[in-house]
Amino acid sequence: METTVRPASRRRLAAASAVLAAALAAGTAATAHAAAAPAGTSFARALNGQTVAVSADRPSTPVHPEAITHPQLDYMGSTIAAHETLAKAPASAAAVSPAAVPQLPGIDVSSYQGNIDWASVAPHIDFSYAKATEGTYYTNPDFTNQYNGPYNNGLIRGSYHFAIPNNSTGAAQADYFIAHGGGWSADGKTLPGALDIEYNPYGAECYGLSQASMVSWIHSFVNEYAAREHAYPVIYSTTDWWTTCTGNSSAFASEDPLWVANYSASGGGTLPNGWGYYTFWQYADSGSQPGDQDVFNGAYSQLQVLATNG
Repeated sequence: METTVRPASRRRLAAASAVLAAALAAGTAATAHAAAAPAGTSFARALNGQTVAVSADRPSTPVHPEAITHPQLDYMGSTIAAHETLAKAPASAAAVSPAAVPQLPGIDVSSYQGNIDWASVAPHIDFSYAKATEGTYYTNPDFTNQYNGPYNNGLIRGSYHFAIPNNSTGAAQADYFIAHGGGWSADGKTLPGALDIEYNPYGAECYGLSQASMVSWIHSFVNEYAAREHAYPVIYSTTDWWTTCTGNSSAFASEDPLWVANYSASGGGTLPNGWGYYTFWQYADSGSQPGDQDVFNGAYSQLQVLATNG
């Protein structure tokens, strides 16, 4: 994908009025919901923009910890090439490019990239996500550079959690993520945290969980994050993994933004059940900028709304 220098200050001025209007409307709606709700009820912003009550359900799932040997090598998409034959386009084929609709360039990074010179990267992208945690045992040693660096250079940033569902409950991993950089703030520059759930890098691809147990685990993570941060997390996955390991569940499509990984099909390919569109698309695992290459499916003002309202 070709990238061009984008004057961030001009974008912000052009989008400011739309973002402000959306934020004011969201605040009014949230206040109205909270006033009518029983004491102690928690609310979060869903994908459709509505403020909804977060379920108190934190289902438990089987825990069978595996030996963790390489968390520093686990990152968004690190397991795809070994499991999906179409993950890589043939060498003779043209690289997949985002569709000709408003889409913003971004990247996701982990300790694999180390410290990044964000001043040189920032003019070419609009957002970035950094790995913060894995399970309840690993934090990215380069997180400070990869999370604060984009913010300090005018980018909208976020963080993600690499899930290991059979090692601990979804709620426990959400809490660990929040405690180590995964929190969200309505500052217009911080995106909701993302749940990276993909093939098991240590064993059976669905972590030994049934489809029903996997859906319960994701609910546990999502509900805990939403209750504490008042924004639903983004869910990153591939359609193949989602179909195999959740039974192609549509249970999250109305609340959680979708981040689909597909390196061979235009437009993100076939999406998991229930989602009519993706919010983010990881379309390549390397490119002109560090890390994986991504796009946000919309205009800059919409990206700002997601960072402002969750």
